[in-house]
Amino acid sequence: MDWINAAAQGVLLGGFYALLASGLSFLFGVMRIANLAHGASVVLSAYLALWVLELTGVPWFVTLIVVVPLIAALGWVLQLSVLNRALERGGLAPILVTFGLAVALSSLIQELFSADSRSIPAPGLGEASIAVAPGLAIGVLPLLTFGIGILVIVVLQLFLARTRLGRAIRAASDDASAAQLMGIDTKRIFALAAALAMATVAVAGVVLGLRTQFTPVYGNLVLIFAFEAVIIGGLGSLWGTLAGGLILGLAQTIGAQIFPGYGVLIGHLVFLVLLAARPSGLLPKAVTA
Repeated sequence: MDWINAAAQGVLLGGFYALLASGLSFLFGVMRIANLAHGASVVLSAYLALWVLELTGVPWFVTLIVVVPLIAALGWVLQLSVLNRALERGGLAPILVTFGLAVALSSLIQELFSADSRSIPAPGLGEASIAVAPGLAIGVLPLLTFGIGILVIVVLQLFLARTRLGRAIRAASDDASAAQLMGIDTKRIFALAAALAMATVAVAGVVLGLRTQFTPVYGNLVLIFAFEAVIIGGLGSLWGTLAGGLILGLAQTIGAQIFPGYGVLIGHLVFLVLLAARPSGLLPKAVTA
C-alpha cells in the first residue's frame, strides 16, 4: 500500500507541476520566449492573493477574481512595452529582458512584503482528505490542485484549437509576417497570449500559496520545476507539459519511497536522464498540435 500511496501522491504532485509550468509552456509555444521571470510572477501572484485576503477577509478562491485580471494585465503591458521590442531584436534579448524582470520582481516583492515566509490560509482545506482504501487517503487540496492543473491545460488547448483568437495566435506563432499580411496585428495578438499565460500564472500562484510557505526568492525553485516539466514533455507542448509534470512528480515521490530524503534529487536525476535520452522531449510538438 505504501507504493500505491507514493504513486498516487506522485500523480497529484505532477498535476501541480503541470499547473506551475502551463504558462511557461504556452508562452514558449507561441513566441519562443523562455520566460525567466515565470517563477517570480508566480510568487508575486501568491503575495497579491495573500494581500487581498488580509485586506478584505474574503475566502482564498475569491482572491482569484482580483489576482487573475491584475496579473494578466501585467502580462499584457509587459508584452506591449518590453517583450515585443526584445522579440524584434531576437537572439538573447528576450532571455536577458525576462532575467531582468525576474530580478526586479523579486526585489519589488521583498520591498513590499518583507523577506518573511508566508502562506495563504485556508482553514480545514489542508487537513481534509478522502479515504480511498484502507491505508490510502488522498488529500483534498492536492486533488483540487490536480483538477485545476488539468482544467487549465484543457482550456488553453481548446482555446487554441477552437476559437478565432486561438487560430490567430497560432497563425502569428507559425509565421508572423504572413499573419500580418492577412490583417492580424501580431503585437496585440502576442500581448493577448502573454496575458493568457500570466492568467495561468496567477492561478498557479494562488494554489502555490495554499500548498506551501513562500518567500520573495521562492520563484527560483518554481522556475526550476516548471522548466523541468516543460523540457521533459517537449518545449511548447501543453500535453507534453502535463506528461512532464506527472513524470517529475512520480519520480520525486517514488524516489523518496526508495531513498527517504532524496526525492527532489531523484527527480532532478530523472530529468537529466530523460534530457540526455530525448533532448527534444517526450512529445516534441508545437503548442498548436
